[in-house]
Amino acid sequence: MGMTQRTGFLRLAYVAAIAVKGLDGAAETVAGMLVAVLGTASLSDYLLRTTAPELDLHPASRAIHLVRHGAQTLSQSHGGFIAVWLLIHGVLKLVLAVELLRGKSWIFPVASAILAAFIAYMTWRLTHHWSLWLLAFALFDVFTLALVLHEWYTRRMH
Repeated sequence: MGMTQRTGFLRLAYVAAIAVKGLDGAAETVAGMLVAVLGTASLSDYLLRTTAPELDLHPASRAIHLVRHGAQTLSQSHGGFIAVWLLIHGVLKLVLAVELLRGKSWIFPVASAILAAFIAYMTWRLTHHWSLWLLAFALFDVFTLALVLHEWYTRRMH
């Protein structure tokens, strides 16, 4: 693979990773608003009710069991903290994604610091409670940080 092809692939990977971050941020923002408005108990009840028919049709579905487990955990959680966490985290990721895609030079060091903080926090959480999902998110953030740093470096060289 030549230098131009590699750069094109890395640019595409960068845009895709940032787009995923933006979509994730939008989903977290909406989820945070739902938790803030409906509360954890109502949202949990809704998820359990809407997945019950699907569970009858597909009793071995891992996805349905995962959603139901999440809903049961949600019902036992403090809604205020979850809503604030999702809103802050979601809006932050959404703003970072938009600004990174706009390509303004000031966003690269800011995004790098925030992604590094996310990675550090997830690493700390992993030392206290192992989760394959959290590990996957942390690794995706490491990958995204590497792409952001590469994009920043490439822009500074041109």
